[in-house]
Amino acid sequence: MSKTVVRRSNPEFDSLVPSVPLNRRAFVVTMLGAGFAMATQPVMAQTVIKTDSDGLSAGEIRVPVSDGEMAAYRAQPAKGDNFPVVLVVSEIFGVHEHIADICRRLAKLGYLAIAPELFARQGDPRKISSIQEIIDTIVSRTPDARVMADLDACESWARSHGGDVSRMAITGFCWGGRITWLYAAHNPRLKAAVAWYGRIDGEVSAQTPQYPLDLAAHLKAPVLGLYGGQDQGISQDDVEAMRAAIKKAGGKSEIHVYADAPHAFHADYRPSYRKEAAEDGWKRMQAWLKKNGV
Repeated sequence: MSKTVVRRSNPEFDSLVPSVPLNRRAFVVTMLGAGFAMATQPVMAQTVIKTDSDGLSAGEIRVPVSDGEMAAYRAQPAKGDNFPVVLVVSEIFGVHEHIADICRRLAKLGYLAIAPELFARQGDPRKISSIQEIIDTIVSRTPDARVMADLDACESWARSHGGDVSRMAITGFCWGGRITWLYAAHNPRLKAAVAWYGRIDGEVSAQTPQYPLDLAAHLKAPVLGLYGGQDQGISQDDVEAMRAAIKKAGGKSEIHVYADAPHAFHADYRPSYRKEAAEDGWKRMQAWLKKNGV
């Protein structure tokens, strides 16, 4: 697809950072810590949703990948097996408390939810207080191809640990929202996907060679895109372009826009949180998964 890319400022993720060859094979992140990422402080304690682990098996796991073991957070019902699987992809802040809580929320609904630390080879974004530093030193060095392979490894782990991967979905937020679109074009076994305010278009690089708009005709699973009408980093022109591309491709994906919501409206620990939009989006996600057999 030929396109002209307009540079836009994004408060969480700007892909227009020079790509850096991936040459570090060691896993920098070997364990997941508790709490919220430093760059998200101060946390909006009055709106944070805290989901307990009663009735769940929840905690850190190790997922075998081609070059070692990747840390991940997993939550599932404590009793039973053959659970439908949901892969959870974080924002640029990595697998911190908010992402772990989302896994527990999904487990309470009967899912086996896995959130892999996809930045494990580059560094620990949870310990960095500067968003720009996270982008420059970690996110810009994380290749899409490696992320796809790591998510495939999570599928394999789930298959071996009581998950029914014939009923598998993915959901992700911001950076993870873009990855969600990409994974829906990558994995033919995926049943459904829900992308929360993931970037739709941007400047390509060696690490990020394609964007969701490039892949609208190649989606292998239906995607529900949830976006904010007041998002300063994702234009409504991009949202409408994606909607038109989906329609042209004849796919079953859909996009819903919350007119008054900003970016990161589901992040209950941040000032961007919008309760009504977040709760409605969560309901739409549940309905989407059920509709598509997950």
